[in-house]
Amino acid sequence: RIDGVLYDQEAPPRRLQAAVTSRIKIMAEMNIAERRLPQDGRIRVVLHGRRVDIRVSTVPTVYGESIVMRLLDRSTIFLPLERLGFAPETQKRLERLITLPHGILLVTGPTGSGKTTTLYGALDKINAPDKKIITIEDPVEYQLKGVNQIPVKAKIGLSFATGLRHI
Repeated sequence: RIDGVLYDQEAPPRRLQAAVTSRIKIMAEMNIAERRLPQDGRIRVVLHGRRVDIRVSTVPTVYGESIVMRLLDRSTIFLPLERLGFAPETQKRLERLITLPHGILLVTGPTGSGKTTTLYGALDKINAPDKKIITIEDPVEYQLKGVNQIPVKAKIGLSFATGLRHI
């Protein structure tokens, strides 16, 4: 996919597919032996002097593992809310909500729709030394100075629910 449009590309030769899959999973710190369950990982690289995160997701299919790799340019994640293209009324409502002293804000949408960019923009707007901000993320996309970010770790029992109970 490029900008949301799926393109048909030539796959690696069949004899190399297992090796390529294993290499990607190793680089993303995934379990290379696990082919029955979906996995998520991350590869960090520097391209042309810019730090880029590559989010890697695998899912089992009847044809073998399907791998999706998303490029996340760290320089575009920290956009102020004013630059995200919200309608003026929506932006005012969001800014009012994020300045309330307590509550919960749920942002939903498909992969690549801007959830993380929106939430990190909101966190940046309200982040201040006199506030304690806690997030529960799966995964933590980017570390934010001054924000207590809890990474979900299902393998050790740290779920969204467990994290919420202990905040």
